[in-house]
Amino acid sequence: MSSAMSSPSPSSSSSSSSACAKASLPSRHVSVGASSAPHRSYYYAMGMTAEEIAQPFVGVATCWNEAAPCNIALDRQAAAVKQGVKAAKGTPREFTTITVTDGIAMGHQGMKSSLVSRDLIADSVELTIRGHCYDALVGIAGCDKSLPGMMMAMLRLNVPSVFLYGGSILPGRYKGRDITVQDVFEAVGKHAVGAIDDETLHAIECVACPSAGSCGGQFTANTMACVSEAIGLALPGSAGTPAPYESRDAFARRAGESVMMLIENNIKPRDIVTREALENAARIVAASGGSTNAALHLPAIAHECGIDFDLHEVCRIFRETPYIADLKPSGRYVALDLYRIGGVPVLMRALLDAGLLHEDCLTVSGKTIGENLAGTPFPCDQDVVRPCSAPLSATGGVVGLRGNLASEGAIVKIAGMERLRFVGRARVFDCEEAAYEAVCAGKFEDGEVLVIRYEGPRGGPGMREMLATTAALYGQGRGDRVALITDGRFSGATRGFCVGHVGPEAATGGVIGLLEDGDMIVLDAEKGEISVDLSEGEIAERRKKWVAPSHDFQSGALWRYAQTVGSAEKGAVTHPGAREETHRYDLI
Repeated sequence: MSSAMSSPSPSSSSSSSSACAKASLPSRHVSVGASSAPHRSYYYAMGMTAEEIAQPFVGVATCWNEAAPCNIALDRQAAAVKQGVKAAKGTPREFTTITVTDGIAMGHQGMKSSLVSRDLIADSVELTIRGHCYDALVGIAGCDKSLPGMMMAMLRLNVPSVFLYGGSILPGRYKGRDITVQDVFEAVGKHAVGAIDDETLHAIECVACPSAGSCGGQFTANTMACVSEAIGLALPGSAGTPAPYESRDAFARRAGESVMMLIENNIKPRDIVTREALENAARIVAASGGSTNAALHLPAIAHECGIDFDLHEVCRIFRETPYIADLKPSGRYVALDLYRIGGVPVLMRALLDAGLLHEDCLTVSGKTIGENLAGTPFPCDQDVVRPCSAPLSATGGVVGLRGNLASEGAIVKIAGMERLRFVGRARVFDCEEAAYEAVCAGKFEDGEVLVIRYEGPRGGPGMREMLATTAALYGQGRGDRVALITDGRFSGATRGFCVGHVGPEAATGGVIGLLEDGDMIVLDAEKGEISVDLSEGEIAERRKKWVAPSHDFQSGALWRYAQTVGSAEKGAVTHPGAREETHRYDLI
């Protein structure tokens, strides 16, 4: 007879043991004492035993779905996490949340849902944990926004937590070279100007993404995967193994075991994610030539634990950090190459050897960064990651800009760029589609600064990425002849002089919303300048005539997001954060 049909009747001694074991854990509210009998009846209905009910409850959250290869293997890894939890005498409870996959949402209105999904992922994980009184969390994520979303939930809840990246995709091969989805986007641009035919485009799209996993360059997913190790929320080495490799399952099992160790030792995410840990995370983004989106996600992560760490703090670290990892989109190598030389720990070793990491920061292994890296030598027989003494460039791959065009700041990825100063006249577009159509039709001049506005967090709403437009420019061979600025975002796969996160955004009266065709714009990545050649008086006169436009989303999730979202400078967050807490879930 199954346990669900038998009479469980835990003995008084086992009930007492359960109460003792769970005296300070949230799950006591749904599993201990006479008042929890209705709750326990639900657990028995799912086949759980009295022993399992008496153990700590561990939420195993994944972003599994069939939307894209980024997420398709997460259910397998969740199963391995559950094995680890069970082996360590915990009771895993699996659940899923959404993802919006940028590679499919890109280049159309669907991209407005992308950044919004980050906060919805955090909210949905929070509500699931709160509603069911789980004691801990293992979060598994694959696609771009799901990584910071899952980490934000961990810090918001502050229960013992381990983050696990779902792993990168294997590189595609085309005519003897490794390619990624970036090459497909750029092939669209080549196709638009007749540089390649239909058959060639089809051949590239068929081989670019040959397996499960997230995009294989140092785009947003792999950038935030590096962050997960550097910030201490992921086990050492867990971010590097590609998604199809069954060896990922060993990391998943260890994640399940580790979260039980964290419960036993009462180690929580806010013990791990300190200001110093956030600085370590920013270092690894800069050193790897990572995505500009990290400058949006790190402030949002900091916000969840009450630490002030805005765009300018992130960019300060970026400017002080050498760029040492020769990874796509600006470099030669893909995530698989980094894995083959030892993964993220090698990159961290290089930074630690140069005195650029805080080695005393605690991690989910129960050890410090320095202790984790003690047995990791820097391999000299490779050129994927250079030592800090011989960097690709002395300044990090991403830098911040500020000036009269962006008093709240902006950001540009300079990894691989030769030209760090650009002066040109504005050509203004009020949405991405208008800019993309102009680029495809060649309706712009070399030397211009293409301005894409009303795409910010509130004005979009949703702060879209502009990869389709930038990739089309590179596909045409004109990517280094113009610059782009936007109050929206650029993909981690974007390259060229592309400035994003311009704030204040146009929809809130930012100067970017006052620009006119022909205005002279100065972009200087060395000086950190973004300015327009207008006097304060001219700007004031234009502001008198400016009327805030409405957007097309006057109901639903995008409307609600637009009502609550803050500036990109602070991470585009949607709630007051840990500083305003009067109730902490981990202390209930």
